[in-house]
Amino acid sequence: MLPAPSAEALAHSQRVTAHLRSLVDAAGGWVPFSRYMEAALYAPGLGYYAAGATKFGAAGDFVTAPEMTPLFGRTLAHAIAPVLGETGGALLELGAGSGRLAADLLGELERLGALPPRYSILEVSADLRQRQQQTIAREWPHLAERVQWLDALPEGFDGVVLGNEVLDALPVELVHWTESGPRVRGVVREGGAFAWQDRPIADAVLRARAEALDLAPGYVSEINLAADALIAALANSLRHGLILMIDYGFGQAEYYHPQRHMGTLRVHYRHHALDDPFYLPGLCDLTAHVDFSAVARAGMAAGLGLAGYTSQAGFLLNSGLTELLMQTPPVDAAAYLPQANAVQRLVSPAEMGELFKVIGLTKGSVPPLAGFARGDRSHSL
Repeated sequence: MLPAPSAEALAHSQRVTAHLRSLVDAAGGWVPFSRYMEAALYAPGLGYYAAGATKFGAAGDFVTAPEMTPLFGRTLAHAIAPVLGETGGALLELGAGSGRLAADLLGELERLGALPPRYSILEVSADLRQRQQQTIAREWPHLAERVQWLDALPEGFDGVVLGNEVLDALPVELVHWTESGPRVRGVVREGGAFAWQDRPIADAVLRARAEALDLAPGYVSEINLAADALIAALANSLRHGLILMIDYGFGQAEYYHPQRHMGTLRVHYRHHALDDPFYLPGLCDLTAHVDFSAVARAGMAAGLGLAGYTSQAGFLLNSGLTELLMQTPPVDAAAYLPQANAVQRLVSPAEMGELFKVIGLTKGSVPPLAGFARGDRSHSL
């Protein structure tokens, strides 16, 4: 039994549904799923990330690592501090959510004497921008003036670009491999509802990627051209420094494993995972796992180097997560146990530790990251 939406939330979903219907109608009755997903998530004032509903934490639809414990952001601060020092650069966070990660990074970087001159946040949601501003002003008012919000990537950026659970929220192309070759899956109207319809692939880049995968007939999965484009844009913006992306996903061989024949597209609603992307549009998050092999290829094609690729558990433990946890005395059970439980979720193979991965891409000379010192899996990409 799924939680029933409030009357206000249901009315909002109906407005989003009407917008998606008009989008399909205006396109002649069919849109690729990537266009549907983009509108469902980002349509101004309507999309999941563009409207005002709570998304993060117990009251939202999912919990991200920064919401679990400040130790996540504090550990990342230790991981990137040497790069900030080497480049003399700024910190740019993509899609900063509630602002929790930004607040934790700022606090720990100040403690380390490694504060960047600027902390920039690229955020498409006006609602989330406001929440981020409130979080930072509440926790670090004396640091708030260092933070700026951007509408587009800066030109000529030096420093660290950080994206936590960003790539999984980019619109993906759905592809259905058939006896006659791959076809792109799109959305049509079926009465008042939506339905699937496959068509020949017109986009040459998508067709080449799908044909190169050569998957068995009946296989359905995602190809994330938007992630390729984002990595290329970041490479163009970065002059000297590091791009660090953290997300759930796999290398290509595991991503397109024969047993994963229905793909990785998922719907998140009130801490429930669903398979129907047409369920309550505007109230649900739509995500797909990340193909980190494609991310690495896109980065290298754009002139970036591969600093490393490993599990979230490996990266955090290598970067000092356990040592930071032990700063809270275990004898203080009320303070220690909640943090220890959160750390367990971050690093356990049964929780986030193995499913989530970390990839680093660099331009120019950058100090080796401790997070990749042991257990680097770059060879698996």
